[in-house]
Amino acid sequence: MSKTFDPSKFRKGITKSITNIAAGFNDPDTWIHTGSYGLNYLISNDFYRGIPMGKVTVLGGESGSGKSFIASGNLVKNAQDQGIFVVLIDSENALDQSWLEAVGVDTSEDKLLRLSVSMIDDVAKIISDFVKQYKDDYGHMEKEDRPKVLFVVDSLGMLLTPTDVDQFDKGDMKGDLGRKAKSLTALVRNSVNLIAQWDIGLVCTNHTYASMDMFDPDPKLSGGAGFIFASSIVIAMRKLKLKEDENGTKITDVTGIRSACKVMKSRYSKPFESIELKIPYESGLDPYSGLFELFEKKGLLAKRGNRYLYTDNNGDEHLYFKKEWYKNTNGILDLVMNEFHSRSQETDEDVEEENQENE
Repeated sequence: MSKTFDPSKFRKGITKSITNIAAGFNDPDTWIHTGSYGLNYLISNDFYRGIPMGKVTVLGGESGSGKSFIASGNLVKNAQDQGIFVVLIDSENALDQSWLEAVGVDTSEDKLLRLSVSMIDDVAKIISDFVKQYKDDYGHMEKEDRPKVLFVVDSLGMLLTPTDVDQFDKGDMKGDLGRKAKSLTALVRNSVNLIAQWDIGLVCTNHTYASMDMFDPDPKLSGGAGFIFASSIVIAMRKLKLKEDENGTKITDVTGIRSACKVMKSRYSKPFESIELKIPYESGLDPYSGLFELFEKKGLLAKRGNRYLYTDNNGDEHLYFKKEWYKNTNGILDLVMNEFHSRSQETDEDVEEENQENE
């Protein structure tokens, strides 16, 4: 019988001799609510988890599709509620203090640092310098004692390269010859490696453009595909008009936006799942928006005339009109969420036990 290999010496030596390397796993233990239970589920396979810390998440969409509302609004607010400090990098110079406070963000200096940055190189340096300082200040501490920090870059699409600036100064606008795509890829790839082992998250927004490929009609993120491969989560958002009053009745006036969200990539859930979120101008996003359609798609609801039936785990029947489902009458959406979540966990545990038995 051969001698058992002792990895401790090798592990210690390799981590000391090579910089930017960490041994072991870095599974996220902190998640930030997106403000939508349904979008949470599509991202993380859990209604109560949203964006993971220690990873890079990209939200892409056309102007007005709700990406800044989610990234710079909901995620920042919910991160702050969890005691996470936020560094908000605004390349569009569009995130006014009044708007941030209107969506619930705490703009005080001990909770938020807003930076107006226009160059990709500057964003890279900010993140790199911060992580180096973070490692020096807190690297010796136990994980639970380290502060948590979320970076939000809104948006990648508006960031410039030195070539852009140089050409503008000369009045010779020939394009950057692909340098921006390469710079964005380098930014995200380096950020992924820098933040992976620390309690630091990175969320970026970016613009999309319509696909011209009839065989691949999904919208495409601008700036090249390289940084998409490096990102852990990619969400495409499409803008539609919301023409409903507060009771859900169809009207002719536009009262908000409908954001069609598709999770193009996720390491925690099945990709290419979609949900439509309604964001009224007056009241903002209802966290339950889109859940009814999600449950109907998954076959949890049975149509009975003009009403929809849900049979709970105890065999009790819950029959409501669609408007009552939208209003979460008697907490019915919470009930379905909790029971579906419990059944999913039990299924995962059964599969794990079966795999162990087969081994």
